[in-house]
Amino acid sequence: MKVRIHAAALVVLLVTSGCSAGSSATVAKDPTTLAVGYTAEPANFDFTRTDGAAIPQALLYNVYEGLVKLDADGKIVPLLAESWTVSEDRKTYDFTLRKDAKFSNGTPFTAEDVKFSLMRVKTDWTVSIKSTMDVVDRVDVVAPDHARVVLTKPSNGWLFSLTSRLGAMFSPTGVADLANKPIGTGPYTVSSRRRGDSIVLKENPAYWGRKPAYTTVVLKYVKDPTALNNALLSNGIDVISAITVPDSIPQFQSDDRFTVVEGTTNSEVTLAFNNARPPLNDVRVRRALSYAIDRRALLDTAWAGRGTLIGSMVPPTDPWYEDLSGAYPFDPAKARSLLAEAGQPKSSLRLRIPNLPYAVSAAQVVASQLADVGVTVTIEPLDFPAVWLKQVFTDRDYDLSIIQHVEARDIVTFGRPKYYWGYDGESVRQNLAKADAGTPQEQVEAMRRVARRLSEDAAADWLFLFPNVIVAKNKVTGFVRNQVSESFDLTGLAPR
Repeated sequence: MKVRIHAAALVVLLVTSGCSAGSSATVAKDPTTLAVGYTAEPANFDFTRTDGAAIPQALLYNVYEGLVKLDADGKIVPLLAESWTVSEDRKTYDFTLRKDAKFSNGTPFTAEDVKFSLMRVKTDWTVSIKSTMDVVDRVDVVAPDHARVVLTKPSNGWLFSLTSRLGAMFSPTGVADLANKPIGTGPYTVSSRRRGDSIVLKENPAYWGRKPAYTTVVLKYVKDPTALNNALLSNGIDVISAITVPDSIPQFQSDDRFTVVEGTTNSEVTLAFNNARPPLNDVRVRRALSYAIDRRALLDTAWAGRGTLIGSMVPPTDPWYEDLSGAYPFDPAKARSLLAEAGQPKSSLRLRIPNLPYAVSAAQVVASQLADVGVTVTIEPLDFPAVWLKQVFTDRDYDLSIIQHVEARDIVTFGRPKYYWGYDGESVRQNLAKADAGTPQEQVEAMRRVARRLSEDAAADWLFLFPNVIVAKNKVTGFVRNQVSESFDLTGLAPR
């Protein structure tokens, strides 16, 4: 679901190999160990059956690898595939594979694993994004180092989808217990886990590529942003992977012990409307709510003005971006008029949100501004990811929600009527299909039509694009400024 549904937090103690916790001095004295943290802890390690971004954030590119990946500029580059070619009809992809890659259980990586992994998405995966692989007709094993993928029709989005968790390569001998024992070809393996606290990654001694600079990486999970800041300020941890409280950024910028890396993401913080449930199945109500919200004021309050107003499910890093942020200017009078026209001058809605700082702050602004136009909003924070994913995303038991969608090019989710938006638009589905099958220019034009139609239908209210703000000790280098993939990629990090 590019729900990210994540932000970052750390704790003061470091988990190291052979002990459950160590002193903050342990982090400082061991140059081969790095502590990185997050707010949203993975419920398990199986992203084939568990939605949300927390699992691929931790494991993608670090433990699991695909044939290709996204580089720092958002370009598709080789990973387990050394190279590939595409047929003239754009339906056949021939991948030349690395001959020296192995899974962490010792089995060699071959074209058989490509066939097993890609076809398994269609048969065994249950997460919402699996439909992207429906376009695959078959995978042929031409040779151990040559896999041929044949599509049923041309698809601009298919190769791009391989840079996500959908492209992760698995061994048939390594899928017996994906929830607890991930087995990939990446530079790290999962060494241990303390549920509710941490995950420890260790260097994979059989890794085919460049060895990681840090032999141990500890991923720490704490939801309290104050504990996060205090941990870094007190020398208890090394990195805050994504700042959750923007007001704390200046204190790190003014402290010469730290580096603050600021960039952007493709993560849209979205006020989701349940389009399938009254009164939100009425476009006049959805438009009214969009007019009732002052997004600039919300951004100033929820994220100290940092971030970008976009007005659509398209970030500026996508080729078909248009600035639609002015489609619904703040106009409470128009909101009241539309609500009255829809027979909803007074209504009550449940705003069910993940219990993450950005969502809590934004929800308070939304509730206050909707109250000004006669809409009573009850805010219900839900434990994230498990409870929110179950009750809102899976069961669609909500009126409104606020969530950070992190998957790249996730505007395509509006083409799925059963997705939790509950949006059903024939023209959107038609244009998504045209975009996927067309030339690059046709893709851009069709995707812009999709974004405009979703805006006209007020299918959701896109509050702002989440910024990427990393804070780290000066001794740590190699951070990617813009977060363009699901992964918090550890492979480029190194001590200064």
